Amino acid sequence: MAITYLKRGKPDAERSEDDLKVRSTVEGILGDVEAHGDVAVRELSEKFDRYSPPDFRLSPGDIEALMNKVAPRDMEDIKFAQAQVRNFAQAQRNSMRDIEIETLPGVILGHKNIPVQSVGCYVPGGKFPMVASAHMSVATASVAGVPRIATATPPFKGEPNPAVIAAMHLGGAHEIYVLGGIQAVAAMAIGTETIKPVHMLVGPGNAYVAEAKRQLYGRVGIDLFAGPTETMVIADETVDAEMCATDLLGQAEHGYNSPAVLITNSQRLAERTLDEIARLLAILPTADTASKSWADYGEVIVCDTYDEMLDVANDIASEHVQVMTDRDDWFLDNMHSYGALFLGPRTNVANGDKVIGTNHTLPTRKAGRYTGGLWVGKFLKTHSYQKILTDEAAAEIGAYCSRLCILEGFVGHAEQANVRVRRYGGRNVPYGAAAE
Repeated sequence: MAITYLKRGKPDAERSEDDLKVRSTVEGILGDVEAHGDVAVRELSEKFDRYSPPDFRLSPGDIEALMNKVAPRDMEDIKFAQAQVRNFAQAQRNSMRDIEIETLPGVILGHKNIPVQSVGCYVPGGKFPMVASAHMSVATASVAGVPRIATATPPFKGEPNPAVIAAMHLGGAHEIYVLGGIQAVAAMAIGTETIKPVHMLVGPGNAYVAEAKRQLYGRVGIDLFAGPTETMVIADETVDAEMCATDLLGQAEHGYNSPAVLITNSQRLAERTLDEIARLLAILPTADTASKSWADYGEVIVCDTYDEMLDVANDIASEHVQVMTDRDDWFLDNMHSYGALFLGPRTNVANGDKVIGTNHTLPTRKAGRYTGGLWVGKFLKTHSYQKILTDEAAAEIGAYCSRLCILEGFVGHAEQANVRVRRYGGRNVPYGAAAE
């Protein structure tokens, strides 16, 4: 087995140092919001966003005025994208059925899929107005039937971004707050004097937002740990260096710490991709960001075989995996740890990010080993129920239950079963004795 790194990113130890700094900052801010509520939220908004409106929540009139600023073509594009997201989310929802079965005569078991009752959707937008994130969280929650959808997004250049607000409103948001970062996530999860807390937080964000969600998990539910964007390109010589470099830098521009990894079995393609990245960084308008990400988090890995490429890819478990090989479906069949796959050169990660209909809130930092991305099912809780319809079934199940409880030493549990055996089976079972 021969795996060669033509380029490595920042060492793991340095990344861990960065994580510790983020963790400490987030912990302090969450404590501040919990202790001081609206006062802390306003101070943090002034500090980080230089934004302090009379009310962080937009009124219906505010929303209408902002939507009127969106160009007609942009509004059409937003509606088109939301239609794709809703269509796929609805198909997913239709696949989730409530069930009820009779497992034994007179024994009924079932489950119901019930929407989470309130959700806080965070939509990033301080650096880039993430219009698409509103589709992914708000519209998907709406399809799931969530009765209260609160949303928060930071100001863009000192004021609400009209396109983001339009996407939130059209997606089905019931409350829209112009509020960013940790303070937004904290306010929605913890609650303040003016913001009622939610049951669940969803949506992507930077390292600070991701860490805030991690620390708040348990107090509220979360979708997943969706931190800085990650992308991986798995390629062989069926594609060229321009395609590979474009797909890597197209995601590296998200932020200063967005991992971008090329895995290939072609030394020639690897070297040419490195050259092409250097060329593109000289002309890319977002090169300041993309070049920093590429320098610190970019990697180029050359393998001997497709099996090695697969093993490395599954180990990294990247958020986005662009596969461009002579055996794309083989990777589809064998990849097991990732956020989302983009198969073949005709598609790309940007399609998934913006318009094609799959959800772009995806697991990062190897979380793809144990969870998929945000989807309509994340907003639904599957709750089971049971009922026994006949005396005979109550006595039969009760007898089994009683003996199994005594096997474990739970006498009180056993008596719950025994009282049913006595009532419905006509059998005298002494207190604490197992039904025979």
